[in-house]
Amino acid sequence: MMNTSDPSFRMLLLGLMVVQNSFVVLFGRYTRADKTTEELYVVNDLILICEALKFILACALEHNTTNGKLMKSVKENIIDVPLDALKILIPSMLYLIQNSLLYVALSNLSAPLFQVTYQSKLLTTALVSVVMLQRSYKFKQWVCLCLLGLGVAIVVLGEKKEPKDDENADKDDGNAEQSITVGLISVTIACFSSALAGVYFEKVLKKPTMITTEGGQEKTKNPVSLWMRNIQMAFFSVIIALINGQLVKGPDADKPFMHGFTVYVWIVVVLQAGGGLLVAAVIKYADNVLKGLATGVSVVTATICSMFFFSTPLTGQFAFGSAIILGSVYFFTNDLPCQNHESKIEHKASGDDVELNQPLVTSSSKS
Repeated sequence: MMNTSDPSFRMLLLGLMVVQNSFVVLFGRYTRADKTTEELYVVNDLILICEALKFILACALEHNTTNGKLMKSVKENIIDVPLDALKILIPSMLYLIQNSLLYVALSNLSAPLFQVTYQSKLLTTALVSVVMLQRSYKFKQWVCLCLLGLGVAIVVLGEKKEPKDDENADKDDGNAEQSITVGLISVTIACFSSALAGVYFEKVLKKPTMITTEGGQEKTKNPVSLWMRNIQMAFFSVIIALINGQLVKGPDADKPFMHGFTVYVWIVVVLQAGGGLLVAAVIKYADNVLKGLATGVSVVTATICSMFFFSTPLTGQFAFGSAIILGSVYFFTNDLPCQNHESKIEHKASGDDVELNQPLVTSSSKS
């Protein structure tokens, strides 16, 4: 069995995140692009199936982690402390909003434009972290965040300049209408939903749970396991999706359950469900540097693949904006070259024998 503290294991997680991030966008775009309104599947059905699969996978992982004591874990972390479990209802609703809007965005934006603009969630997550977790960032990091926003703006302007004067461009050919404005608004709201849900989930995950003993006294217990929190979140997400399905109106209301589910849609289901658990694994065994690199690399991967699969034209302006975004993502989580050099000099001056080129082991990776 591979050692989870081994750098090769972290590289494996990097590769898996790049593949998941890239292909969920490519397959998601493929299942929504150039489809008539009648052919499109209902996004709420997809989310329901994804969350149900995630619930099953999380239960299996919790069962394995607790050595077969899944029901005991459910009793201790849900039945005995229902109010604590209800905390996860908030991020569940936010993630449902995020996932719904992501597919609205995929229906209106090209895969590269979606992939790059969605990286704005780094900025929104930083802002929400400052407010909710009282975190502070270096000046260099705020500069990177501003450059990231600039890069997104350059990419968007480049996308708007694509020629659209084809005589048949505005004719209704039966395909679902696309709007770059709707797509960008959806991405923006999805980024804020992702930030709020992620930061809130992190706060709940790391905060010790207060329980009341039989004597009426309160005491703290260790934070609930990552897999149990995923079980709670998936459960609430399934309930919300079921309720939301009953409120669907318009053309989607007449479609039967799982209408339009092709092989490619099922691939998206597996990628989405597995991706949620993969992020949890990255949080546990790796660090933010790995997540930042995976996010940046996935942008390039999805963009290159989109050139071949969707014949998406990529302009020099798009490449320039993408380069700014990739550089911002990387330097947000890594020291600048001059800072690395100064750090090495300080370590040598202090007689520190620590190997600076070795991967840092964070508290999360030690666990």
